[in-house]
Amino acid sequence: MASSSSSSRFGLCFSLSVLLLLLATTAFASNDVKRDDDRAPKSKTCNNPFQLVKVKNWADGEEGVIQSGMTARFGSSLPEKAENSVRTRVLFSNPTDCCSSSTSKLVDSVALCIRGGCDFQLKATIAQSGGATGVLIINNEEDLVEMVCTDSTEANITIPVVMITKSAGEALNTSLTSGKRVDVLLYAPPRPLVDFSVAFLWLVSVGTIVCASLWSDLTTPEKSGERYSELYPKESQNVAAARGGSDKQVLNINSKAAVVFVITASTFLVLLFFFMSSWFMWLLIVLFCIAGIEGMHNCITSLTLRKWQNIGQKTVNVPLFGEISIFSLAVFLFCLAFAVFWAATRHESYSWIGQDTLGICLMITVLQLAQLPNIKVATVLLSCAFAYDIFWVFISPLIFHESVMIAVARGDKAGGEAIPMLLRFPRLFDTWGGYDMIGFGDIIFPGLLVSFAHRFDKDNKKGVLNGYFLWLVIGYGIGLVFTYLGLYLMDGNGQPALLYLVPCTLGVFIILGCVRGELKSLWNYGTDPSLSTEPSDSEV
Repeated sequence: MASSSSSSRFGLCFSLSVLLLLLATTAFASNDVKRDDDRAPKSKTCNNPFQLVKVKNWADGEEGVIQSGMTARFGSSLPEKAENSVRTRVLFSNPTDCCSSSTSKLVDSVALCIRGGCDFQLKATIAQSGGATGVLIINNEEDLVEMVCTDSTEANITIPVVMITKSAGEALNTSLTSGKRVDVLLYAPPRPLVDFSVAFLWLVSVGTIVCASLWSDLTTPEKSGERYSELYPKESQNVAAARGGSDKQVLNINSKAAVVFVITASTFLVLLFFFMSSWFMWLLIVLFCIAGIEGMHNCITSLTLRKWQNIGQKTVNVPLFGEISIFSLAVFLFCLAFAVFWAATRHESYSWIGQDTLGICLMITVLQLAQLPNIKVATVLLSCAFAYDIFWVFISPLIFHESVMIAVARGDKAGGEAIPMLLRFPRLFDTWGGYDMIGFGDIIFPGLLVSFAHRFDKDNKKGVLNGYFLWLVIGYGIGLVFTYLGLYLMDGNGQPALLYLVPCTLGVFIILGCVRGELKSLWNYGTDPSLSTEPSDSEV
C-alpha cells in the first residue's frame, strides 16, 4: 500500500532499483549439470553428445518414480523412445565402486556402481568385461556431473553409461537390499528446439515495457486534465487518497548515481556468492513480497480509478498511514493475501503465476517511479549494466571458477530456495519440464530507455513512425530473440541478456538520433529547466 509520505516512495524506489540491479539475472534454461574437467582429447569412442536420460524402474513388478540421469562422453547412445529400449535387471556390483572385477555375476544386467575410487572409463570397462549391458553410476550429490574421458587411452566401451543422482541411487539401493528384483528401462527423449514458454516470455517482456511506458496515458482518468481538477478539486483529492494519499514522486537518475549503482551491485553480488544462505534468501522473498504488494496495489488502484473516481470518496483513519480510502485499504488487503499465498505455495507447480503477476506489477511501478532524463545518462547506465552483465556471467568463472551471477540466481547455496526476482514460465511441451526465465533487470533497464523515448515523442509531438518509441520496442523484441538464440546455441548455459538488449535499444536510439540530426537534443534533453515536464521530480 502506498505510504502517505512522499519520501517513503522515493526511498522505496531507490532501494528496489538497487535490489533489482543486484539481482539482474539473465534468461537461462534450468540445468542440474555441473561441468567437470573436459580437457581430455576427443576420439571416435569418446566424443558422444551428453544425453539426459529417463530411468523407469520397477521393484518386484511395481513401477516406481521415474528418475533422471545423464550419459557419458563414451559408451553407446540410448534410444529416444521408451518402446525402443529394453527392460533390464539391475544388480549391485561387488565391489560397489566397480574399480575391480565383480565377484557377483553381471551378465545381461545393468551394473549399479557408486562414484569414486577410479575414473568413469575404468568402471565402465570392468562392468562391460563382466557381461553387463549397461552401467548406472550413483553420484555423491543431487547434481549430475558430466562424465568425460580422463586419459588418452582408446576405451572401446560399447554399453550405455549413465549417472544418476544420490537420491535416485538410494531408492534403487533400498529396493535391492530388501531382496526385491529391480528392473530399469533407459531412454533419452530429446528436448524441443523451441518451447512455447519462450514465446510467452517474449510477449510478457515486451508487453510489460509497452504498458509501463504508456501507463500514465492508460490510467489518466477519463475526465482528467487541469480544467477538471479546477472544477472538481475535492474529487481529485479523493483519487489521491484512494491511491494511498501521496502524489507521484519520480526519481531522475543521474550519471554519477548510475556508476555508483553498478559498483555497489557488484560488491553485494560477490558477498551473496560467498555468504548466501537460506535465511538471506528468505529476506529476499520478504522484500519481493513487500515490493510486489506495493506494485500490485498501485496497478489495481490506478486502473480502477481511471473509470470510477468516486470510489475513493469514503475514507478511514489507519494508524501509521493516516487517512486512506476504504477502497485502497481493501485493495491492500487483497494484495497482501495474494503475496502471502504465493510465498506459502512458492514450491508448487502453479506458483509461477503468482510470481509473474507480482513481478509484472512491481516492474510497471518501478518504471513509473524511476526515469532517465536524457540519452547521456541512459548511455552511462546501460553501458555500465552491459559490462556488469557480461563480466559476472562470462568473465567471473575465470576468477571464481563458476559464473557468479548464475550461481546466485539459482540459489546454489540457499538450501533449495530460488531467487524470485525473475519471470518464469513452464516448458509445457518439454518432456523434461523445467522453466524458461528472464531476470527483472533485463526488462527494467531497457524499459527505462523505452519509457524515455515515449516521453520524448509525446513532449515533442512526434508521430509513430517519425518518433523513437516504436523503433525501440521493435529493437527490444529483436534483442530478446537474439538472447534466446544465444541461449540455445550455448546449450542452455546462462546468457547475459543485456549483451543483446543494449545494442538493440540504446544503439538503435543513438543511430536514429544521428540520422535525424536530433542526437544533441536527446543527449542534453532536460538540462534546460524550461523543458522539464516533472516539476516535482527528485534526482540522485
